[in-house]
Amino acid sequence: MAERVCLQWIAPRARLATAMVALVASSTFAAETIDPGALKRLVHQDCGSCHGLTLKGGLGPDLRAQNLRHHDAETLSGVILDGIPDTAMPGWRPLMSEEEAEWVARYLLEPEQ
Repeated sequence: MAERVCLQWIAPRARLATAMVALVASSTFAAETIDPGALKRLVHQDCGSCHGLTLKGGLGPDLRAQNLRHHDAETLSGVILDGIPDTAMPGWRPLMSEEEAEWVARYLLEPEQ
């Protein structure tokens, strides 16, 4: 009888623990998933607020591919994440993952993605 009571007590908790592990795993996966549509909007709206809505320049410099060709994606990603000290360019690290910054950098270099 004691074994049966013990199993009745453990089984629901084991199912709950399994569900919690699945939830955490799916949340971690979701956080690492790139949403190209959202990132394109971010580039044209948020970056565009300083760099011009067509990215041809404004407060910040021109971000069109032909003007960025001398930079690589890693350099641009670093600027996106950490900003440029003593300028109006903020760092986006608190709001964006390294993978998202890399995607944005590649999008700026090759906008036809």
